[in-house]
Amino acid sequence: MSAISANKAELLAIANAVASEKMIDKSIVIEAMEEAIQKSARNRYGAENDIRAKLDPLTGDLTLWRVVEVVEEVEDYFKQVDLKQGEKLQPGAKVGDFIVDPLPPVDLGRIDAQSAKQVIFQKVRDAERERQFEEFKDRAGEIITGVIKSVEFGHVIVNLGRAEGVIRRDQQIPREAARTGERVRALITKVERNNRGPQIFLSRAHPDFMKKLFAQEVPEIYDSIIEIKAAARDPGSRAKIGVISHDSSIDPVGACVGMKGSRVQAVVQELQGEKIDIIPWSEDTATFVVNALQPATVSRVVLDEDDGRIEVVVPDEQLSLAIGRRGQNVRLASQLTGHQIDIMTEEEASEKRSKEFAERSKMFEEELDVDETLSQLLVAEGFAELEEVAYVDLAELASIEGFDDELAEELQSRALEALERQEEAHRLVRRELGVEDALAEIPHLNEAMLVTLGKAGIKTLDDLADLATDELIAKKREAPRRRNNADGPPQRRPQRETDKGGVLGEYGLSEEQGNEIIMAARAHWFEDEVTSGPTEEAAHADSTQ
Repeated sequence: MSAISANKAELLAIANAVASEKMIDKSIVIEAMEEAIQKSARNRYGAENDIRAKLDPLTGDLTLWRVVEVVEEVEDYFKQVDLKQGEKLQPGAKVGDFIVDPLPPVDLGRIDAQSAKQVIFQKVRDAERERQFEEFKDRAGEIITGVIKSVEFGHVIVNLGRAEGVIRRDQQIPREAARTGERVRALITKVERNNRGPQIFLSRAHPDFMKKLFAQEVPEIYDSIIEIKAAARDPGSRAKIGVISHDSSIDPVGACVGMKGSRVQAVVQELQGEKIDIIPWSEDTATFVVNALQPATVSRVVLDEDDGRIEVVVPDEQLSLAIGRRGQNVRLASQLTGHQIDIMTEEEASEKRSKEFAERSKMFEEELDVDETLSQLLVAEGFAELEEVAYVDLAELASIEGFDDELAEELQSRALEALERQEEAHRLVRRELGVEDALAEIPHLNEAMLVTLGKAGIKTLDDLADLATDELIAKKREAPRRRNNADGPPQRRPQRETDKGGVLGEYGLSEEQGNEIIMAARAHWFEDEVTSGPTEEAAHADSTQ
């Protein structure tokens, strides 16, 4: 093949054939041919020349020329000419003009033709890759069908027709056999531009793959009458989806199950027998958690909004069912609801409440210098911290049965004194740690927090200012309580480094408060800039006088 030595009819025929075969614009092929001709012509006339080629896409006529610049004094004899030579090439030429110097057609040899062929192929290949990327770049989140081309190191390569995709090992359904030549459906998760062409990442394990399958099987989901609000999967084993209906006359669970389970079974078969629990979604977190733990029966739910944790109490005989095999049921429920779920029996919950009650009673007894009966009464009324007693409305405290205004005032006074004693004790420890007093002026920080900062090596304004908000206030993420089997004791996985949280994560500071702390610590940086600027300018002015 030599597009260069072919006649003009053949050139156009080749351009049309390549454009049609690769499904790219004919102008890109023409441009590639022109570039190849230019490269080959430079090899013939000299690479230093600025040679251009133009192939007419309608007639196939090829024009070849050299561009030179008219200058007063020639420095580059290949790309420049003086005024005298320029006037010969183009009458009336002036310094600064660029002149087109026509060149005769050249007969290119075998090596030149091969080089031109490589240029054309590379240009066409680049255009084809760009076309593939443009075609798939906005299709993330779609389900696509392809044919398995090969399996390489456990990763499945899928022929998508105009491109290839890959299902990585961790995005496959476990124990699913991938056979060359079989058709496969998968979700497009990501499309990236790459030197070797677009990288199209596919998944059969992603929760969105299951959601899209339901949309294909359930017309009400496709029409947005029913919405899948949440989904969680243990690929190939079990899944849960939370659904809600925007039409009160349509049961979302029944619509997804279908007549005799036909709709859900179609999805189950595609997911290699994965069991799917379809759960009614609820805005009320406690209700949704109870639904998510089905088929287990829940006795009580206790929400901890600050830590994003939920304690669920179940009857003893329901414990293994609620946790599920290898913790699967509670793990999927946690993913579905977006909350950390701790499962405990009635006995465990009772023991925990008794322990907390005793600890709080003992604390009030010691800090407020009251008898056991009075301290237990405070705990029974819902008081858990000294701050609650110190700053609660006096009338609320006095309204407790057996209390009066005088006792309420005395308890508040003692609570305030106890808080002051604690603050002073923390202040002494803080100063022993070497935490400077300037940090005590920062809003939202108390002495206990300053002690924690000091123990973490944060002792100056600059130390604190260097922190990001997350490093300061991020809450520690703990592992869920789980059991390896129904009879074993609760276990907790080892804490990972990434679960440590921020320095002050235990104090429950909000992101807004964390930002204010960091900005207050950095305030002196900006003050230094303002004060140093004029001083430096004045010093410079003095030195010049």
